[in-house]
Amino acid sequence: MPELPEVQTIVNELKEEIVGKKIAKIEVFEPKMVRGDGSKLGGLAVTGIRRRAKLIIIDLEKDWHLAIHLKLTGQLIYQNQKSKIKEQKNLEPTRVIFYFTDGSQLFFNDLRKFGYVKILDDKGLEENLKKENYGPEPLEKDFTQEKFQELLSKKPNAQIKPLLMDQTFIAGIGNLYSDEILFYAGVHPKRKVRELKSEEVKKIYEGIGKILNEALKYKGSSIDTYRRTSGEKGTYELHRKVYRREGQKCYKCGSIIKSLKIGGRTAHFCPKCQK
Repeated sequence: MPELPEVQTIVNELKEEIVGKKIAKIEVFEPKMVRGDGSKLGGLAVTGIRRRAKLIIIDLEKDWHLAIHLKLTGQLIYQNQKSKIKEQKNLEPTRVIFYFTDGSQLFFNDLRKFGYVKILDDKGLEENLKKENYGPEPLEKDFTQEKFQELLSKKPNAQIKPLLMDQTFIAGIGNLYSDEILFYAGVHPKRKVRELKSEEVKKIYEGIGKILNEALKYKGSSIDTYRRTSGEKGTYELHRKVYRREGQKCYKCGSIIKSLKIGGRTAHFCPKCQK
């Protein structure tokens, strides 16, 4: 599933392409993936694009919004009359197309069909975000080490990896980046919060900022189906240390990377570097 760096990359790139453009129409090939009346959006201009957790929010005129979640295999691919979609063979089946009045198009592709588009007014968007109960954004200035420590103190019995992935605890971190953050911090994914030393908490906090920002620099990770809006891949997966590297040598100590199941998800770690 695309995580914060992938979703933020898409938001950043779409800002450059579609803000100010007017929607001509929406073509829906998979009705269950669209919630709301797309006919209301004809002629409305895009006024802004933002992210909340793993949710992409496209703001429109007249207080309308598109809330798009890519889930497991979603892609948002942009094409205008001058650009050509690269790596076409790696793109998933198109489920929704947004047509703009200048002839450009935004394709919502999704192999598994778990993603969605919600067409919401101001009230509907507010209610949707409230229902999701997202935690703080880890790259915002107000997400301080003290704030992180305060959040941890409320979950003393939680295992650290599932907690980092809990969207109501911190927004945007998933399986890949929780693995990489904990490797950076030298903390085993099954450790409970109450067992963490203050220096380990500090390293986890540092790792959150360092790993997420580094992944943003490389435009996210395209290990699976994630693609940038151009159809090109992100390249952070070339820099990962443990995620999906079980059976391979640790770059730091030479031990063999292992994996285990925690709460139905697979954690990857170095048994020597992470205690």
